[in-house]
Amino acid sequence: MKLAEKNGTDTTLRFLHLEDDTQDAGLIAACLDNAELACEITQVETRSDFIARMESEKYDLVLADIQLPDFDGQTALALVRERWPEIPVIILSGTVGEEQAIEFMKNGATDYVLKERLARLVPAVRRALQEVKARVEARIMEAQFVEAQKMEVVGHLASGVAHDFNNILSVILGYGNLMMAELEPESFPFKCAEEIQHAAERAVGLTRQLLVFSRKETITPVVLDLNEVIADMEKMLRRLVNETIEMIVHLAAKLGHVFADSGHLGQVLMNLAVNARDAMPGGGTLTITTANVVVDEAKVPDGVSPGNFVLASVADTGTGMTDEVKSRLFEAFFTTKPAGQGTGLGLATCQSIVRRCGGFILVESELNRGTVFQIYFPSVDLPLAVPAGKQAKGPLSRGTETLLMVEDEPSIRHLTSILLETQGYTVLQAKNGQEGLNMARDYKGGPISLVITDVIMPQMGGKVMAEWLQSTYPEIKILFTSGYTDDAMDTSVHFLPKPYTPTLLIQKVRQILDTSQAP
Repeated sequence: MKLAEKNGTDTTLRFLHLEDDTQDAGLIAACLDNAELACEITQVETRSDFIARMESEKYDLVLADIQLPDFDGQTALALVRERWPEIPVIILSGTVGEEQAIEFMKNGATDYVLKERLARLVPAVRRALQEVKARVEARIMEAQFVEAQKMEVVGHLASGVAHDFNNILSVILGYGNLMMAELEPESFPFKCAEEIQHAAERAVGLTRQLLVFSRKETITPVVLDLNEVIADMEKMLRRLVNETIEMIVHLAAKLGHVFADSGHLGQVLMNLAVNARDAMPGGGTLTITTANVVVDEAKVPDGVSPGNFVLASVADTGTGMTDEVKSRLFEAFFTTKPAGQGTGLGLATCQSIVRRCGGFILVESELNRGTVFQIYFPSVDLPLAVPAGKQAKGPLSRGTETLLMVEDEPSIRHLTSILLETQGYTVLQAKNGQEGLNMARDYKGGPISLVITDVIMPQMGGKVMAEWLQSTYPEIKILFTSGYTDDAMDTSVHFLPKPYTPTLLIQKVRQILDTSQAP
């Protein structure tokens, strides 16, 4: 709620005035008008008119005389408090005693003003409206805090689920890969195993999306082709929009490369697609396009350098937005959606992601003429990263070193050991950090070259164990793994997130063993 001034920029306030004296009503209206309060006053004189107005209209403030022929301010106050608990009520009277005034305040009146001292009226009105505004804002902040707490709980839950689910997916992917290696590529069992692998890979993608939305994902920026990201997500995006919406995708040829996290880019696309869908409840067209563009200094915001950009445009033919909504579009917790249908975090998160990539977002929108989001990513002149699922085929590098596998999940521990042993390695197994320390100390068969360890385990976690090992055996190398994204390590250590494919594991192990220095 805002105090409305006569400058044409704010909404006119609506006052309901209970007063049977026309002259007094005119004086009060003149007092408010002289103070340049842009207000519309509705005067009523009887109980029936007062109740009728309450039932048919919504007001910002009520002014009530203390005594009328068939009505009184005390009863009017009780009626207002029953229907509109938050609306301020100011009692106006020619005479009111201290005890009577106190009684009014106890019953919920915001203030009282003597008619012979109308100079107090405008300050009383301003104060009353500001108090209401403060209470409303406090409730909004409280609701936002509760929503943020719920989001945090969801994030922790998602991470915990991901930890267990990623372990399961690692087993499925690992044993599926072993099966396919033993089968003829044209055989029916091979095709069945291949379908299992594809399903597990899709499950990995779904887990990633869950983590992206809960903002608990591991951030892994690489050089990407934005066209490939959009093409991979096209089916998912089509499922997000309903059947009344036509989705058109135009991807530019020879699109420049961007340096970003593919999961983050997916989140941006999905958030914008969902917003577009909600803006077209009666149907419409959603258009996604890409292009190479050159942006000059006049167009880039502060902190962004001009130059070559990759543009992704998401346009809809929906309801559009007012200038006021556009000005607040990227505020955290700001939403125009009904309660329970939006957190107000989607676009704020999109902007955070794009800024992290060194880019920016521009928005064009008019009421009833649709909206266009233009997302600009800096173009990078670097080769594309090789996706894990598209690595070059051929024999994997073998080794003869001794490795220590420390993992509290038996199925993961056994699978990883089998995979590495088939490549020639000697693999020791431990189920927690303490057991790993004991095994490293007691093993007499030669030096342990590499320890592959989960981060979180009972009795002793991987980080503590690694510190102890490296203080005693400085040459030993450590590879951390985890399916719990909060455990993701920084770039100063070797880290392999779960679920990982057998190929990726074996390649990572060989890479670390062949590297003389830390990453």
